[in-house]
Amino acid sequence: MNMKPVTATGALALASLLALSARGEAPVDYHADIVPLLRDYCAGCHNDYDREAGLSVETYGSLMQGGESDEFSSIVPGDIEKSYLLQTVLRKADPAMPPEEEPQMSEEEISLFARWVEQGAQGPSKEEDESLLATLMVPEIEPQTAVKRPVTAMEFSPDGKWLALGRFGTVEVQRADGRKTFRVLTGLPGKVKSVHFSPDGSRLVAASGVAGLRGVAVVFDLASGEKVLEVGDGSHHDLLYDAEFSPDGSYLATAGYDRVIRLWESDTGRYVRKFPSHNGAVYDLSFTPDAKILLSASHDGTGKVWDVESGVRLDTLNQPQAEQFRITSTPDGRHIVAAGADNRIRLWRLVSTDRPKINPVLHARFAHEDAIGELALSRDGRFLATASADRALRLWSLPDVKLMKDFPLQPDIVSSLAFSPDGTELLVARLDGTLERYPVDAESKREGNGGPSYTVVEEASTTIPTGEMVQVEEVESPGAQTVTAPVEIAGAIATPGDTDLFRFTARKGEEWILEVDAEGSKSKLDSLVEVLDAEGNPVERVVLQAVRDSWFTFRGKDSNTSDDFRVHNWREMELNDYLYANGEVVKLWHYPRGPDSGFKVYPGFGKRRGYFDTTPKSQALGAPCYIVNVLPAGSDPSPNGLPVYRLFYENDDDAWRRLGKDSKLTFVAPADGDYLARISDVRGFGGEGHHYTLAIRAPRPDFSLSVGGKNPAISPGSGKEISFTAMRQDGFAGPISIEIADLPAGFTASSPIVIEREQDRAYAVIRAEENAVTPDEETWKKVRITARATIRGKAVSKDLGDLGTIKAADPAKLLVSIHPDGDSGRVAEDGVLTFDIESGETISAMVRAKRSGFDERVEFGKDDSGRNLPHGVYVDNIGLNGLMIPAGRSEQRFFMTAAPWVSPAERLFHLQTNAAGKQASQAVRIRVIVPDDAVAASRRP
Repeated sequence: MNMKPVTATGALALASLLALSARGEAPVDYHADIVPLLRDYCAGCHNDYDREAGLSVETYGSLMQGGESDEFSSIVPGDIEKSYLLQTVLRKADPAMPPEEEPQMSEEEISLFARWVEQGAQGPSKEEDESLLATLMVPEIEPQTAVKRPVTAMEFSPDGKWLALGRFGTVEVQRADGRKTFRVLTGLPGKVKSVHFSPDGSRLVAASGVAGLRGVAVVFDLASGEKVLEVGDGSHHDLLYDAEFSPDGSYLATAGYDRVIRLWESDTGRYVRKFPSHNGAVYDLSFTPDAKILLSASHDGTGKVWDVESGVRLDTLNQPQAEQFRITSTPDGRHIVAAGADNRIRLWRLVSTDRPKINPVLHARFAHEDAIGELALSRDGRFLATASADRALRLWSLPDVKLMKDFPLQPDIVSSLAFSPDGTELLVARLDGTLERYPVDAESKREGNGGPSYTVVEEASTTIPTGEMVQVEEVESPGAQTVTAPVEIAGAIATPGDTDLFRFTARKGEEWILEVDAEGSKSKLDSLVEVLDAEGNPVERVVLQAVRDSWFTFRGKDSNTSDDFRVHNWREMELNDYLYANGEVVKLWHYPRGPDSGFKVYPGFGKRRGYFDTTPKSQALGAPCYIVNVLPAGSDPSPNGLPVYRLFYENDDDAWRRLGKDSKLTFVAPADGDYLARISDVRGFGGEGHHYTLAIRAPRPDFSLSVGGKNPAISPGSGKEISFTAMRQDGFAGPISIEIADLPAGFTASSPIVIEREQDRAYAVIRAEENAVTPDEETWKKVRITARATIRGKAVSKDLGDLGTIKAADPAKLLVSIHPDGDSGRVAEDGVLTFDIESGETISAMVRAKRSGFDERVEFGKDDSGRNLPHGVYVDNIGLNGLMIPAGRSEQRFFMTAAPWVSPAERLFHLQTNAAGKQASQAVRIRVIVPDDAVAASRRP
């Protein structure tokens, strides 16, 4: 049939013709003839979700009800002229419909529509068929080959006796071992997207529907096999992806492609409420074990946390970067697990259980090379299984989310996963219709993606060689010169492109330092030092597997910068994570402090530090970077779609930025044998003036300390800050304690003072009482500062001298002090104000200003506000201007947050102003409490 759009002139003629001839035509059927027209030309803009001009044509009732105008009716049975909708189609009323840029009705279709109106605009014969979305016209396609029907959903019963398998239109209930089918449940309108048993195991709900038409959840009685309840039809306008019983059996939650989450009474089917929902399809729902919280995962790239009774949204889990397909809580109700199209598994600690609150991310594990479509938790909460579009199937431990096992690559996409009730087997269903059971062997571990991080620390299992340093002159030879370490070699790179080789012997686990002195002695050499095996091959040091991809989002970085590392998706990164960029490895030290800042990397001040003897380099804006897991040499990590980097024993410029362009390398022998030290110019230069001294020596772990803020002038009743900065040497990373002794009467120092493990700085406050009498210079010289540490089992003590001469300053125009905010703090038995904070928690306190002629605002710094807090505890929510008391005010609330991995600790901290002579508050105590040792341990540095 040749169908042409009707013209305005033709419409007038056609309308006259219809008015004369319609009564003699055959009856027009609403469903067969009119619904297809409404769906094709009207429903895109006039539906229950998008009622343009207030009109919906989605049901016969809404079509006849009309739109916003009370003057015109959309359809008046028997009267074409008064039927406003038909007049717009005939181009006789404004606005003409469909719009000009949209497909237009043909003359034959308009004639059909007009005859239906003339004949009385009869509606559907059955009330249940009222919606125009209730019918779908598709051709029947016969399969060309014999195929198994895919299993699209799967679950074991609570008692472990039965297994439900959802397929297209049916649910099979089998014995748990799969050997016998107990019952086949039928009457479902389409693909079964989920099956779930009721808590008592007597009923089963299946989520199904017809894509683009309707969604329905059907509840079956398992004893009889009969339908006992059906909800969603008429309320859900697209396929349902999930229908879940609440753990107490009282509710049924449904959701699907139409983005709506609905709650029903599970016994009666009475509609309870709609949740505000998502901006995309809702793929998965899950109740927490106490039935108080409902979790949802969506196409909009978020998970959401809902209060079941009130419908209030308690949190939006917005860290994911793509659709989230699965979400659930752990069996103890303490954590949330989700996964989706961004290839990651995420684990949050669930804290928003009774009011809106941010749930902290504990893990964001890059787990697969493609989207994660399925996950399942064992009933004891120990294991997590994931399946991906890359056909990989993996087993993870919880709550640390570490890879335990790689199962064989799957022959087809996994459509559903389920752990056996006793947790000993993992049942896998695939799109090819096959089922397979895999034993869960928790002892079969594979280090790799998600595996344990490896950190070089001072107490590593290495031995320090003994022996006296021997000095030798380089002897020209065609091969490697044999030396006996420890040794110091004087040499030169005689010609461009030349390299020098020195053979030395080491035993497994021995640690040697290879250190070059060239630039320090005015040489032209820009050295590169390497350790090779006896055959001249590079010796692998560590394996880095990227687990999170990112890039630099603001400015490039020179080779010295240690702050403002702005990188994409930084909220999924954690302090002490290793960041790899173009051959350099740094370690994250401090979070970004607002929208205009980035990470600080170790050591947190001054020039940045490279790890594994990688040399800091300039990094370009937009250049890729990766959070990496650090694995032992020789590791073969499971692929996850991100790069794997293998670092070797080599160094260009000293990674700690102390030797300029000179090289320093720490080598731990992986086995007994001979090794080659190779030295060259990194540019390939050589010739006159390219001399060097290479030392192959035993490590000398040690430290030195500098004291900042000596000779302070302190006002009565006030305090001044003293800083202690450590210079660590040759791998010493342990804590350093500092004692200030023999202070005169009326003066106190906050104590104890400790530079934490792997940190380089600590602060203290020297305070003068209101009536303190300033001693003479000789008295101040009696004050002693002593630093102590344990280095490789040996106690080391260092005398740091005195504080200089402390002078009495004029009465301060400004005094600052820290106070509790409500019940957030308490005075301990020793009289020190103490704040308790859990890892992952945020608490508040007050800072007050006593003004005596100083009326300006009082600033306490930005990322450096909160002095001497434990590493990982920081002053939060500081904004662009930092922590401050505005002008004219006397107090300000401030917040402190502890990162999820922070270990139990007690530490004194204070605030320091940037005004009125940099007054310091009194020192107060913060005590870190870890609520979940297992989770905290998994995130500790």
